[in-house]
Amino acid sequence: MPIVVNVDVMLAKRKMQSKELADKIGVTVANLSILKTGKAKAVRFSTLEAICKALDCQPGDLLEYQEED
Repeated sequence: MPIVVNVDVMLAKRKMQSKELADKIGVTVANLSILKTGKAKAVRFSTLEAICKALDCQPGDLLEYQEED
């Protein structure tokens, strides 16, 4: 998939565990894991906003486009 999710990169930069982020944004660790691994088909803007607020970042820090070969 050409959209790459970098939530794990931002978690590492902020020295935060997935469980802590999941608790802050109100999702399960399992659902956060689906997003982190790029298996999610969609993400709500409210969820994206909550992640950005919790990690003090911009949506572009979390998502990037990479062309497929």
